[in-house]
Formats: sequence, structure tokens, C-alpha cells
Amino acid sequence: MSREVDQVNQERRRFMGVAAGAVAGTAGGAGVVVAALSSGVSSDAAAAPRTEPVSDRHRWGMLIDTAKCVDGCTACVDACDEENGLNLQAEPLGDDEAKWQNQRSAWIRKVKVQDNASGVVTNLPLMCQHCEHPPCVNVCPTGASFKRADGIVMVDRHICIGCRYCIMACPYKARSFIHEQVVQKLTRAPRGLGCVESCNLCVHRIDDGNPSPACADACAAEGHHAILFGDLNDPSGPLRQALGAQPNRQIRENLELNTGVRYAGL
Repeated sequence: MSREVDQVNQERRRFMGVAAGAVAGTAGGAGVVVAALSSGVSSDAAAAPRTEPVSDRHRWGMLIDTAKCVDGCTACVDACDEENGLNLQAEPLGDDEAKWQNQRSAWIRKVKVQDNASGVVTNLPLMCQHCEHPPCVNVCPTGASFKRADGIVMVDRHICIGCRYCIMACPYKARSFIHEQVVQKLTRAPRGLGCVESCNLCVHRIDDGNPSPACADACAAEGHHAILFGDLNDPSGPLRQALGAQPNRQIRENLELNTGVRYAGL
């Protein structure tokens, strides 16, 4: 057995004891009770756990206006990294820089897309699209990839076996694999070697009654207001109103995944 595989197994056995009583959810979208974990973490107080199951009354999503997304701005990426402890990642000693940049976890990234007909280049943040019909969930052999009743697609790190089928299935390349031992992590975003992870719309905030993800707050603080977060099931809410007021589309809409993240200006 390789040293890396042995480390993965030790990490998983250590955390399985903590996870034994937690209700994590099902791939079929049933309600979820989210519990804060504190074993092996390094900072910040645990969020108050939800007292009732998640329901399908809400479906959380985003509208990203690419016309307002500023070239060179990384506020959303930086805020996501800080909120979820990704800024605590450290390059292993002696590792190749290019390899590290390719393997370090990223839950949101800024990309450029070009219209082949007009040549127009557009900047946009890309993260998990929180599909209604997520391919990652369909291929997961253990149920570690699952969709909550409120539409948030997540990974249960306690039953993730690191097979990475979900990474291959995701058409948005939105998932990361943790290649190195995690030395520092946050209570609200526990992480561990050998697991897959991705954007969860700052689910700890939602479950604390603050439905505003870090990326949207950071974008607004910069004055850009390119990211609008809200409830896709609320016809009178600001997100549905904005979707009805301007043309928008899904990325890879031909796949008919009914994504929770929509884009204007593409």
C-alpha cells in the first residue's frame, strides 16, 4: 500500500467515528440536517446547527452578470478562499510550482470565454453550477455526492472514497481533489486528504439564516454587483425578478441539467 493511500485511509477512519451519528443527506434530494464538526480544526467557532430538515420550499441559485464582472478582479475568488479555508493551503516543500497550481483546490475561478463569431472576450466566475440533475451525483458509487432538497449540490467527505468519478462527470470542471494532508482547516469547512470538494454556496451561511455567499458579498463590496444570489422558487424575489428582466442562459444548456447558476451577457 502506498504512503498516500495509507494516509487517506487513516484520515477517513479518524473522521468516520465523528460522522457516525450525523445525517448528511441522500442523492435523491431528501432533507438534510447539517452538523458542525470540530475535530482536528484550527479556528473559528462552529456555526449553530440547523434544527429542522432542509425542504424544497427554496431552491438557491445565482445570476451572474458578466457585463459587470471586471477583468483582473479576483474579489470573489479571494473571498471564497478565505471563507472556506482554502487560503490556508500551503505548497508542499520541494513540490513543483506548476504542479501545485494545477492541484491546489479552487471552488471558484475566473475564466475568459470568447465568442468565435464576434471575437468578444467575456470574464466570468465559474463554480459548481448546482444542477437540478447533477451528473456528479449520478456517477458517485457511495452517495457522497448528493443534492439537498433546496438544490445545493454537496460532497459528504466522510463517505467520499476519492474515486474521482464525479470530477470526470462534471462538465464544468468545478470539483477539486485534495492531494495533500490538510494541516489547517476551518470548523465551518472541514477538509481532508483524499476527498473531493467544490462550491457549496456557503451552505453554513444559509443554514445560519444568512443566505448571502461570500463571493456575492465581496463582489458587492467592490461596487461591481455582478453576482446576485437568491431563491429560484420565489417568483417575487430579486433573483427571479432579475432573471425575468434580462436575457440569461445556462452554460452547456444543451445538457439539460437545469443549473442553479445562470449568466447574463453571454
